[in-house]
Amino acid sequence: MSLTLIELEDELTHLTLAPELGASIVNWTVRSTGQPLLRHSDERALNTGLPGKLGCYPLIPWSNRIADGGFECPDGWQALAPNSLTDPLPIHGSAWQQAWQVVSHSADEAVLQLDSTSPFAYRAVQRFHLAGGKLSIELHVTHLAERAAWHGLGLHPYLPRSANTRLQAAAAQVWLCDARKLPTQLSALPAEWDFQQLKALPETLVDNGFCEWDGQCLIQQPDLGYELDCQAIGSDYFLLYCPVGLDFFCIEPVSHPVNAHHLPGRPGLRLLEQGQSSELGFSLQYRPL
Repeated sequence: MSLTLIELEDELTHLTLAPELGASIVNWTVRSTGQPLLRHSDERALNTGLPGKLGCYPLIPWSNRIADGGFECPDGWQALAPNSLTDPLPIHGSAWQQAWQVVSHSADEAVLQLDSTSPFAYRAVQRFHLAGGKLSIELHVTHLAERAAWHGLGLHPYLPRSANTRLQAAAAQVWLCDARKLPTQLSALPAEWDFQQLKALPETLVDNGFCEWDGQCLIQQPDLGYELDCQAIGSDYFLLYCPVGLDFFCIEPVSHPVNAHHLPGRPGLRLLEQGQSSELGFSLQYRPL
């Protein structure tokens, strides 16, 4: 597969982007050592053409799964079809499966844009900026369709995981899920899922949404020699995905819980009229240990 990759760098880190693969991050590494700060994507991963094999991709105009084949809007039903070979439900929006255009590109910043007609018309803009070892990502979506629709935003970074990876991310509650990975009830945090203080990741599967988050998280990688101090804006929720026996995990800043389109009050979603916009930001500050 012939792709045009974009490269950014600051004095500490190097970032590679694939606009044609859903505006995904391919790799983010330490310049002096080559150490991956996101899950490393090799040539084979890139050649799959799948953002889910890369370092990070955007979730627009919703995050995670939606049940019942769509959702209700003020002017009627918005139908959705399954869009992944690995999941029976529509998942992660549509922006990650489309080619984005490069609006601007400098040594330390890139702005990418997508004008989408699926599942309705919207314009998405993603800005990447590097400075002093800090990666800043800004997501911006503008609703273009005549009929108003519900919007949500998020990012899906994949992070290296070793035996001593530690996470701190203070939340108040967690959604428990059914076999379809859809939320069933809000629960107090089990002890092994309480990351008020730095602690190891669970050895059992986690694939759940956490609520009442302040947007701050710390990812410590003592085996790899660094930590990431992260801050989300416009995100009161995060999804934590810890697959068993694999060398990565995901902490995803999102604006709404899974299947929010069918939860009472549609928590975290925004009903956008034509021309209205919504934003989400996420920064990751690299620090050597």
